Amino acid sequence: MTEPLWWQKGVIYQVYPRSFNDSNGDGIGDLAGVTARLDYLVDLGIDAVWLSPIFPSPMADFGYDVADYCGIDPRFGTLADFDALRDAAHARGLKLLLDFVPNHSSSEHPWFLESRGSRASRKRDWYIWRDAAADGGPPNNWQSFFGGSAWQWDETSGQYYLHQFLKEQPELNWRNPDLRAAMLDAMRFWFERGVDGFRIDVLWLAIKHPDFPDNPANPEWRAGMQDIDRLLPVHSADQPEMAEIIAAMREVADGYPERVLIGEIYLPIPRLVAYYGETGNGVHLPFNFHLLDARWDAAALARLIADYEGALPADGWPNWVLGNHDKPRVASRVGPDQAPVAMMLLLTLRGTPTLYQGDELGIANVQIPPDRVRDPQALREPDTAFNRDEVRTPMPWDASAHAGFSTVEPWLPLNPDWATRNVMAQRDDPDSMLSFTRTLLQLRRTHPALSVGSWHAVSSDGAVLAYERRHGEERVLVALNLSDSPQTLALPDWAAALAPVLTTPGHDLRVEGTPLPLAPNQGILLA
Repeated sequence: MTEPLWWQKGVIYQVYPRSFNDSNGDGIGDLAGVTARLDYLVDLGIDAVWLSPIFPSPMADFGYDVADYCGIDPRFGTLADFDALRDAAHARGLKLLLDFVPNHSSSEHPWFLESRGSRASRKRDWYIWRDAAADGGPPNNWQSFFGGSAWQWDETSGQYYLHQFLKEQPELNWRNPDLRAAMLDAMRFWFERGVDGFRIDVLWLAIKHPDFPDNPANPEWRAGMQDIDRLLPVHSADQPEMAEIIAAMREVADGYPERVLIGEIYLPIPRLVAYYGETGNGVHLPFNFHLLDARWDAAALARLIADYEGALPADGWPNWVLGNHDKPRVASRVGPDQAPVAMMLLLTLRGTPTLYQGDELGIANVQIPPDRVRDPQALREPDTAFNRDEVRTPMPWDASAHAGFSTVEPWLPLNPDWATRNVMAQRDDPDSMLSFTRTLLQLRRTHPALSVGSWHAVSSDGAVLAYERRHGEERVLVALNLSDSPQTLALPDWAAALAPVLTTPGHDLRVEGTPLPLAPNQGILLA
């Protein structure tokens, strides 16, 4: 075996910069604030920091509307602040990843302003413009993820432009070679500046059917579902030409040592794994989001894990995600008692895990008062869209005013239990979620079976999910009780000599008897 690369044996931690740490007292997190908290991340035991977008932006969609792909938004700091963060991270052995947004820019990006200025503009074809339909309406029936048509009429030039998100986020045309070259140059800019990789936003959407036909109706759509779900995105997503675009991105990344590309791809497993590429020319890690919506049931989870493992290409490295800035918190999805069990699952499956800030504290969704809602998706579709503000609230560091996040009122409310659910309160408590997560991450480092070993099913009967991780002669057993009632697990013969090394908070590590007894909501690791 070759030595695993850092992104194969490591753990990625997602920082939402607006909500991580405010260094200048404006209520918004910034780069200097991230730098000031790096020692916390080192102590936690993660290996790489992924920053959600920090580029100049009007913030219509909080940074996912980029106005300059090679700069830093003043709200977050300067390029010098970025360089200081990079140097401080690297000095501590941490890798630094940026969010790359190739599908769309801001409507205030100079490229779009030039494109919009005239049909004869040199950059007209850098974006997707189409004439009106015969009735004067949009060119086709495509829907925006944020509700309504995906087309916006432009009075000045007399055409529609495509936006699958806000109208302030016009779609880039990756079929144009000059646009493609400019975007690849932006990637090179950051690689040259020492970035260790990119998380690539909505990668599966980046190219569309060349003829822009209508999407077919979704036969499973029902009242109460979002507009975007009315249609099946047959022609607006996951097109065959994506392979060529990803190969071009991969060629850029391969020009630098040990860089990683991670693709945001919400697709069924058979299509998801296609993004590894046929000859190792895809993204290194097509994000596997399937745990985000999985039924919290032993048989269902075992089937998901086995299906994913079975679908991976021979050289495809797996990865898992339990939370991010767009989806409900895991502590709200599975409940506070099961949150530690979910953390044990995430950090003991085969592959690279991504941990979302605050999940190591067990933070749940935060209810946002109507007058403080900032999420443009929730504002446009208040009855059907998840309010992403609920998972983007400021990180609680201590019990001081504003939880140590800022010296003033933060841009979003804190979690209501911040006075007790914060880093300082949990740091030295051996029974806290933070201490449990930190110990799990330490075990990943000391047990190669957990970081790079193979995965083998042991049991998914009833409420218990159990599996083996194996590397050489080392064997580890993970047993998870997914219920709130006592359970037992018949141990395989090879596990009889193993000893318990970690259990979820509030449970006794001493295990006696066979079969293995599991208390309600208990996970246990034997090595």
